[in-house]
Amino acid sequence: MVAAVRRRAVRRRATEAVTVTAAVAALIFAAVPALGGVSGSRGPRTAAGEGLAHPVIAYVAVAGPGWVIPIRTATSTPLPPIKTGPGADFIAITPDGKTAYVANGNPGTVTPIRTATNTALPPIKVGRTPVAIAITPDGKTAYVINFDSGTVTPIRTATNTALRPIKTGLRPNGIAITPDGKTAYVTNDNSSGTVTPIRTATNTALPPIKTGYGTGEIAITPDGKTVYAVNGGTVNFAKATVTPIRTATNTALPSIKVRGSAESIAITPDGKTAYVTEGVVGVGGVVTPIRTATNTALPSITTGTSGLGAIAITPDGKTAYAADLVPGEVVPIRTATNTALRPIMTGIGAEAIAITR
Repeated sequence: MVAAVRRRAVRRRATEAVTVTAAVAALIFAAVPALGGVSGSRGPRTAAGEGLAHPVIAYVAVAGPGWVIPIRTATSTPLPPIKTGPGADFIAITPDGKTAYVANGNPGTVTPIRTATNTALPPIKVGRTPVAIAITPDGKTAYVINFDSGTVTPIRTATNTALRPIKTGLRPNGIAITPDGKTAYVTNDNSSGTVTPIRTATNTALPPIKTGYGTGEIAITPDGKTVYAVNGGTVNFAKATVTPIRTATNTALPSIKVRGSAESIAITPDGKTAYVTEGVVGVGGVVTPIRTATNTALPSITTGTSGLGAIAITPDGKTAYAADLVPGEVVPIRTATNTALRPIMTGIGAEAIAITR
């Protein structure tokens, strides 16, 4: 679990192989009091989420102790942690904001969280090593990526029951669903790098699309016209790119070169900018904005951290939050100026992040 680890899937498996001792867990838990926020939080008081009808909450999965920490984005204040399961490393939230689904990589389960009370519901058994989740726009189905099973498990959210798994490619790693809910796109983290579309009406896989080496995270523009697939690159990061895919024809466009080990991606609500987290040798963690109109990379944002992974953007598009695995922080980024703000401490193993609408 160091900066040199090149992709989130690899980091997840490494995280799941580590047993957190009681002493380490106690030290982490001591930083998160049962009442109130994380002691010593260095977060700024930003305006993200101000003026909305309901408070905007970012949910951060901390893999080591197996919990989720809610963060009130208006004040960057951490709330009491929610216990989920070992290897908690991905979160998706239903469109109505009522339920967050957390992938627990080690036992192969998904834990629903009722966001109104921040309480965990009984876990749902899925495949081996669930690493990503996407939820249809109507909120009726959650699709769970099972990394070691090579499958996707649909979950009926009304009853929290798992349906028959869908076979995809080798080592599926990321998933995103088009705004019309008709197609899910699944990345396959193999040596060749492909993306498999799934027709959600029938839960059938379509022919894979060739992308780049080590395809991992994925995001779709709000208009549903373009998919962006992150390709982590070779061991020396020589081929780290982002591949746009035209959804109308399921064809890959020319890839966009990024600086280092590309990890995760999120797109602003207006669809104008994609933010890619990266680890850069000798520099540390950076976030690279991409102008989607021209598919060109803009100057990178240095965060001052090392293990950047997941990233999410507030509904108003004003702030991006990047999770840093080690030392366990979330870095806010002001999108208007593309500047990093002071990090918010969460605990070692901050693996994933999702934000309520």
